[in-house]
Amino acid sequence: MKRSIDRILTTHTGSLPRPSDLVQMVEGHDQRELRANPAFESRVKTAVADVVSKQAQVGLDVLNDGEMSKVSFSAYITERVTGFDGHPRPMPPGIETQLFPEYYQSVPGVGLTNRACNGPIAWRGPQYIQQDIANLKAAMRGISSSELFMPAVSPGQVWFNFANDYYRTEEEYIFALADAMKHEYRAIVEAGFLVQIDSPELAMSWNQPQFADKTFADYRRFVEVHIEAINHALEGIPSDRVRLHLCWGNGERPHVRDVPIAEIIDVVYRVKADAISVEASNPRHGHEWKVFKEHPLPEGKIIIPGVIDSLTNFVEHPDLVAERIERYANVVGKENIIASTDCGFSTSVRSQPRVHPTIAWAKLQAMTEGAKLASERLY
Repeated sequence: MKRSIDRILTTHTGSLPRPSDLVQMVEGHDQRELRANPAFESRVKTAVADVVSKQAQVGLDVLNDGEMSKVSFSAYITERVTGFDGHPRPMPPGIETQLFPEYYQSVPGVGLTNRACNGPIAWRGPQYIQQDIANLKAAMRGISSSELFMPAVSPGQVWFNFANDYYRTEEEYIFALADAMKHEYRAIVEAGFLVQIDSPELAMSWNQPQFADKTFADYRRFVEVHIEAINHALEGIPSDRVRLHLCWGNGERPHVRDVPIAEIIDVVYRVKADAISVEASNPRHGHEWKVFKEHPLPEGKIIIPGVIDSLTNFVEHPDLVAERIERYANVVGKENIIASTDCGFSTSVRSQPRVHPTIAWAKLQAMTEGAKLASERLY
């Protein structure tokens, strides 16, 4: 894994704006339905080529495929593993919906509805991950980059988004997912890419009803199990080929039930990943750079803070981006930071994106400009 030795490197967290015709093709469909459309594969290939070119043009150092082939960062799982043919149903609403009922009643489409797990989970996705790999490799011809990464959903995030009607316990369900998903993680690393484990549930599950009357100590035990499952799935993969994305859900909402990162960061440090991606620029978490003073990065770890948000159409000033980078660099060391986004710009396909595509690219440009400013000051 590249480090910021000579200057501050830049990356993002995975999903990027999709072309409008691909959105129309994908939106509202189960991942498996897309494969029946003969135009899907060819359009994804050209979309990947375009999004890689745009990342290079704005000056990003660590690139990916923008998740062009996925209906969402987690719902793509239905084509990669067996067991998800149950009746579609939403997961329980979060505690925060009771704290701000008027707000949530005014927001359409809150919550996810996915097919429940109703059978044994087993890996069946080699052709799909290999197609994703091939598309990214083809798109990189003639483009230089420090490094490439590919996101993959964590076992626990599938648990978070898909109800379980088959396994006796939550732990059995999560570890069955880990046994299946390890094949995807290994395929990505064997292709020469970094694998990014997308694991928002580590932080955002504190908002779930099951923790309404629990303590942070109870929640830490929950996080420990999820980290164990991730580590189980990563067995045999070098930690310097892995980054973990931690967030509180890519939604514009109050976020008062976000667990403070200070309550769980020492447990998260146990993950077999050399880099940890965190939200660091939104109004609820912009102050948490100070946590890393009290909980120093373990030797060899890298922090990937979000220095631009992924939910508003404000384009951050490069000077502000530089300030955010410098805060982290002064705490953890400039060689131990890579600048990034808070979360993805298109975590699920929707025809009305929160951030307009042209603005998303302007925000990424501001990030690379801010990284240059920070580099001038730090090096």
